Amino acid sequence: MSTEIRQKIGPPVPMWRAHVFQALYWTTSILTVIIALPLLMIPGRKWLMIWLQRYARVMKCWMRVIVGVDIEYRGRENLPDGPCIIAPKHQSWGDGYSMFAKVNDLAIVTGDHLEKIPLVGLVLKKMQAVVVDSCGGATAQQKLVTEDLSRARAANRKILIYPEGRLGEPGYHFEYKKGIFHMYEAYQEPVIPVATNLGLYWPHMTFDQFTAGTGIVEFLEPIQPGLEKDEFMALLEERIETASLALLPDDFEIPEHRLLVFDKDFDRGVPAPRDDDPISKAAE
Repeated sequence: MSTEIRQKIGPPVPMWRAHVFQALYWTTSILTVIIALPLLMIPGRKWLMIWLQRYARVMKCWMRVIVGVDIEYRGRENLPDGPCIIAPKHQSWGDGYSMFAKVNDLAIVTGDHLEKIPLVGLVLKKMQAVVVDSCGGATAQQKLVTEDLSRARAANRKILIYPEGRLGEPGYHFEYKKGIFHMYEAYQEPVIPVATNLGLYWPHMTFDQFTAGTGIVEFLEPIQPGLEKDEFMALLEERIETASLALLPDDFEIPEHRLLVFDKDFDRGVPAPRDDDPISKAAE
């Protein structure tokens, strides 16, 4: 997290607490995987999904008790009882835990590269995750519609997908990926945009810069099926970004140039050239 952002919300928690949390994080995660192995043998995904939700809730407990990071949910009335696509802002490793802890039997969207990891591939298959073939073209897209999404709808499931595809610092954004539109078009269910400011308290990709406070996860007004691609993508981005910026502190200085591109050398997002940021240009 940048020094400017840190100055807005206060100092980090003591380092010893961050180290305790990190130890509990990995210990809990390893034990969860070990205990989950027998669940892979039980028919159906029910008990595995219950176990993974318990894991997410334990991680939320460690966040609150050890490093003082709590989570407040808003807009729960915008989350339907039936199937939908949940599309959150992605700022923190805590985002997934906050969502899994709240939403039952959540189907995640992941890349096919994770299927190649033996144990992870088995868990994803058991979870009936929606696996996107990054190189499959039309054939892979047809499989997504006819198999993964049809199976998810038949089970009345909610699908979790991060439309930016990467973690970014509060106040910034990556380009929204078009893949979410294809899923929206095929699933024919509402998309629920989700705003957050959790990255203020558990910065992305770090275990040593926690700040005690309450992160907010806000479910926004659903986007109903039927929109064309450009209209849908613009509306989704506008709702998520506007609401996420509104959750930042009053004295938070919104960056003039908000678009990020991924830098492989630094393994993180860096500001894109000015001409590549349509939102910043539109604000001029």
